[in-house]
Amino acid sequence: MEPIPQAQYGFTEEQLTAPQESLLELTEQPEWIPVILREMRYGWTPETVFEIWGVVFPLSMFLTLLFAAGVVYCTMRILQIRRAEWAGFRKAAHTVASEDVPATHLRWNRILEHAQSEDEHKWRLAILECDIMLNELLDLQGFKGETIAEKMKQVSRTRFNSIDDAWEAHKVRNKVAHEGVEYHISERDKNHVINLYQRVFKEFGFI
Repeated sequence: MEPIPQAQYGFTEEQLTAPQESLLELTEQPEWIPVILREMRYGWTPETVFEIWGVVFPLSMFLTLLFAAGVVYCTMRILQIRRAEWAGFRKAAHTVASEDVPATHLRWNRILEHAQSEDEHKWRLAILECDIMLNELLDLQGFKGETIAEKMKQVSRTRFNSIDDAWEAHKVRNKVAHEGVEYHISERDKNHVINLYQRVFKEFGFI
C-alpha cells in the first residue's frame, strides 16, 4: 500500500515530526503578575481580563466563601445575643408581686411545717409564731395598745368577724408562753388553735 502524501492533509513533514505541546502547556495561563504590571503601565483591555481570569476566579471564590462564612457566623451570634437579651427582658418584666411569695405566706408555711411535725416543742413554736402574726395584723388594721389584748379590746365585730377566734387562740398562746412545758398540748388542741389563727388571717387576706 502506498503511503499517503502528507501534503494532502495540509501538514508538512516538519509539523508532523515536531514535539507536540501537552494539554497543560496549551491551557496554562501566563504569569499574571507581569501581565498586571504591564497593563498598569499601558492600560487594561478585555483581553487582559480573560488572560488573568484563571488566577482571579479561584481567588474570588475563596474570598466569597470566606465572607459567606463570616456572615453566617455573625448572624448566629446576633441571634444568640438577642435570645439572651429577650430572656433577661422577660425576667425583668415579672414584678416582685407576681413572682415572690409574700413574707406572711412564707411564715405561715413555716408554721404549718412545725404544726405537722411530731415534736410538741415545734407545736408550741407554731402557736407562738401565730400570735406574733396576729399582733402584726392588728397593727396593720390600726388598733393601738401595748399588748395584743389591749388592741383586741378596741375591735368592733362589724370590722372583725373572727374576733372570738382570735381571743380563744390568744388565750391558749398565753398558757403556752407562761406555763411552758407544764401546759400539755394534744395534737387535737394544736390543730384547733392553728385553725383558729388561720380563720383570722384569711378574713383579712393575711395568708
